[in-house]
Amino acid sequence: MQTSHENTKKNENQLIDASKATQQEDIRTDRSFDAIADHFEKKVYGGLKGDIRLAVLRRDIFEYSTQMRRKLGRPLRILDVGAGLAQIAIELATQGHSVVINDISANMLEKAQASVAQTDKDWDLKDLDITWYVCPYQALQDKLAKETNKFDLIMSHALLEWLAEPAKVMDFFDQHLTDDGALSLCFYNPASFDYRNLIMGNFNLLDNTDYKADNKKSLTPNHPVAKEEVESWLAAHHYHVVLTSGLRVFHDYAPLKRGGHNDPDAVIRMELRYSQLEPYKWLGRYLHILAARHA
Repeated sequence: MQTSHENTKKNENQLIDASKATQQEDIRTDRSFDAIADHFEKKVYGGLKGDIRLAVLRRDIFEYSTQMRRKLGRPLRILDVGAGLAQIAIELATQGHSVVINDISANMLEKAQASVAQTDKDWDLKDLDITWYVCPYQALQDKLAKETNKFDLIMSHALLEWLAEPAKVMDFFDQHLTDDGALSLCFYNPASFDYRNLIMGNFNLLDNTDYKADNKKSLTPNHPVAKEEVESWLAAHHYHVVLTSGLRVFHDYAPLKRGGHNDPDAVIRMELRYSQLEPYKWLGRYLHILAARHA
């Protein structure tokens, strides 16, 4: 039979073990989707949600890159950091731009390379000016050291919310962007999490301050950054916002698919219309900010 002292000691050890486990859970690391690349591809881009996301980003980025190309009189040098499946970057390469594509996951970039054959034109990788780097963005510093020219456009889509220290990536951008270059930042909108769960009646979840998504397969980040925080980083690093858009400003909130919701093309058309209008754009599940550097 255990003594009272032994029981007390056992309880203390259990509390210490629980505390250590909690501390380990709270230690943030940069997230890689290498182990769930197939799940990511299907979940994010396997349906209308992905089509809406790409439609908004294509409009915002292609319009701006066309204007910048006309102004500079040459194709752009573009860097996609944490590119994932890199759809936008690959399409920019098919338009003649020089593109560097990076991701921490080899599996994600393998999928991106395989998708080149599925673009509208019969492109081959050797026809495109694309350089691929599999590494954390922090390791890109050494890999880009041989590059003599900085980038005219740096894209970072759905990366900030998965970084352990997201604010630090701004220093990386500063080092590799031209004096009059632009940033394309797309990130998860934490306000949309609250709003969607309010609509669904998940009040217990919203009352639970300790709630965390199971990020073994979940694509809901536990540490999203609010737009006000991102805007403060941009201001501190001397960027001015060119445009802001919301991605999926209503689609995810519709409990019943009726009327125009049964027509995917109509949904995308309306998402594009309201994606840049106040106050609807701030309801987007993701936000896109295009910001230019002050020359």
